[in-house]
Amino acid sequence: MSSLHVVFSGGGTGGHLFPGLAVAERLTARAPGLRITFCGTGKPSERTWVESAGFDYFTLSARPMPRGPREAVAFVVENLTSYLAAGQFLRDQRVSAVVGLGGYASAPMARAAARRRVPLVLLEQNAVAGKATRWLARHAALICTSFKETVGLKTDRPIRVTGNPVRSMGGFHRRRSTLHGSLSTLLVLGGSGGARALNQNVPRALHKVRSQLTGWRIVHQSGHAELEATRTLYRKLDLPAQVVPFLGDVPRLLASTDLAICRAGGTTLAELATAGVPALLLPYPLAADDHQVANARHYTAGGGCITIDQRTVLGRLDDELADALCFLLANDELRRSMAAAMRRLARPRAADEVAELLWSVVSSRSVVATAADAVG
Repeated sequence: MSSLHVVFSGGGTGGHLFPGLAVAERLTARAPGLRITFCGTGKPSERTWVESAGFDYFTLSARPMPRGPREAVAFVVENLTSYLAAGQFLRDQRVSAVVGLGGYASAPMARAAARRRVPLVLLEQNAVAGKATRWLARHAALICTSFKETVGLKTDRPIRVTGNPVRSMGGFHRRRSTLHGSLSTLLVLGGSGGARALNQNVPRALHKVRSQLTGWRIVHQSGHAELEATRTLYRKLDLPAQVVPFLGDVPRLLASTDLAICRAGGTTLAELATAGVPALLLPYPLAADDHQVANARHYTAGGGCITIDQRTVLGRLDDELADALCFLLANDELRRSMAAAMRRLARPRAADEVAELLWSVVSSRSVVATAADAVG
């Protein structure tokens, strides 16, 4: 069997990249000789995550869809250039398969794979399929979705509901119960870049319920841009909190987290579910096709989360958050019930399932290629 090479294309945010890293980790355990390359736009944090995991990294620039005519020319030129470079990479590096991780950053390499008939596998993290997934779906050998009710996929290509792959580091299943222990953890997650609505409103909401925070520690991930402003707000409110720009090992922290306040990205929710962490969700109101609200609806209907849609809040958002927190912090039994519900919603073997499916695609391709070489 000839040397095998798989490219994971996309990233830009942890929500797209981390599922790919989880699958790549499982894939190398299954096939130690397999070569894996991640293709992204060159963001320093993305390159660091990939290289620290032991994989090669290839930079390919990409632009999101233009918002107006002024951006259209740059969009066409840059993406066409990247598409041509991707095609050359696929040929020169003898790539066996491409995995599209979603988002505009995945498009040039995935499109080049479709053009060159290199097997394309797509991962969709959200309950509403993203534009890149919808556009590329008809070219895919396989589409792996996180939700059974994923909408927007109009294709006759094979679809498997695998769940969203999550990282294995930290031991999700060793989570200790701290509901009646010495210290409980409340984790505020704004995604890899932070979330302004959380940074500005959660500290104020926590200040309003501070009498219920005895025995709790607060860890708040703010993003780099608003780190100092968020720290300053906590100090102004005289509320002790560990405010950090980014959390590189979220799974390990979730193993000892008792309640989360966060956006509703598909990867964040999958990690919370695997760890059995109940959450108060504040979906990003400008998310494409309202996919975060759709994600939140699934977990809220399953009993694991409470959702606040900030677009429907008539008064102050921090007051709305404080009311929900007052209810959650006062009710240990409710949090235990929500934690159990999250575990029922989890798909902890998602990364293994995707790796198995991807390996079947890659190995089948290799057998065909080897046979063709023999005939030639």
